[in-house]
Amino acid sequence: MRIAMIGTGYVGLVSGACFADFGHQVCCIDKDSAKIDGLQAGKMPIWEPGLEAIVKVNAERGRLTFTTSLPEGVKDAEAVFIAVGTPARRGDGHADLTFVFEAVRELARVIRPGTVVVTKSTVPVGTGDEIERILREEGVSDVSVASNPEFLREGQAVRDFLEPERIVIGCDDPGAAVRVSDLYRGLRAPLLVTDPASAEMIKYASNAFLATKVSFINAIANLCEAVDADVREVALGMGYDKRIGFEFLKPGPGWGGSCFPKDTRALVRIAEDAGYDFGLLKGVIQVNDEQVERVTTKVERMAGGPLDGAVIAVWGLTFKARTDDLRSSPSLEVIRRLRDRGAVVQAFDPTVRRQLDGIEVRDDPYAACDGAAVLVVLTEWDEFRWVDFGKVRDALARPVIVDARNLLDPAALRRQGFTYEGVGR
Repeated sequence: MRIAMIGTGYVGLVSGACFADFGHQVCCIDKDSAKIDGLQAGKMPIWEPGLEAIVKVNAERGRLTFTTSLPEGVKDAEAVFIAVGTPARRGDGHADLTFVFEAVRELARVIRPGTVVVTKSTVPVGTGDEIERILREEGVSDVSVASNPEFLREGQAVRDFLEPERIVIGCDDPGAAVRVSDLYRGLRAPLLVTDPASAEMIKYASNAFLATKVSFINAIANLCEAVDADVREVALGMGYDKRIGFEFLKPGPGWGGSCFPKDTRALVRIAEDAGYDFGLLKGVIQVNDEQVERVTTKVERMAGGPLDGAVIAVWGLTFKARTDDLRSSPSLEVIRRLRDRGAVVQAFDPTVRRQLDGIEVRDDPYAACDGAAVLVVLTEWDEFRWVDFGKVRDALARPVIVDARNLLDPAALRRQGFTYEGVGR
């Protein structure tokens, strides 16, 4: 099939490249001319394992193209995917659908009859109906609208698309639903065809539940510290229950990224608009906010007192490993609070090479430790496990580590003379 993908962010670029890898003809569209020029030259705008290779192969085969022109991109397209950003609206937490509706109105002027318009962006319940209303308002009535939410994890998005755990399609037109499902033909994954509202809710409910698991295990970790239990053993005992599982039972400085913060807050607003007080999810968000402060306070205590002028070493800036995404990173929020208390922060992250406001970004993990009163691990990069901790100890002013990801081996570090503190241990 011929596919147009509006938006070349994480969702749009990964989806477009993988659809092309399935054999479809895909044109990715974006108004950012610098980004499109870079993609046409083979330069990736994001760091995502496996993405550059799959883009290169399918561009060389002529199945994947890029353009800034929406009319050119959607010409002859049988399905047009909307994969633009839906950030949290400032002030109230609602999802900002400005980019979605702008794309729909521009699309209405050039779309051909019989096309299926598919939302890949994470959008509140009822967005599909609003898209249909806008299209009718613009004089378009002979196209179908469907919802096909994405479930891509940054750091393994390509694999998640090629080997999905499920495919969800929300559409009131059975024929259009079949056409969208045909795009995924050959994949061995459960296929759920439902109504648009349910499809839109599945995405929010999934992210809210995962965020709930993280906040729950962080709360349990805090309780473990109070009663002298080990949260890793607790999570292990819980995780063997198949109803619970091990995924997301890993305490840390809190959840962040491009999805959880905005989607949890948006779901609270969706509930409020529907007359329901989602107290449970509000508590999940509150626990997450509190976790950032607990980690910050722990660093201050382990540094030996007030942070005014103290040098703090930080390993990890991205919101999780295997990505270069800094959006809503709990690492950056912890750093902001440390700096507000007077600390000087020296940081290293494997994918962050540019300087950040107020943070001295160093070229290697040892340089980040130079003269620091405490080392804080804030992102779970595997390479942090294998550094030379003898060199780390010599670089630090005090051999103290706060492992906010429980990534390192406490016994091994203590044998080398470190004072170690994790989360919930």
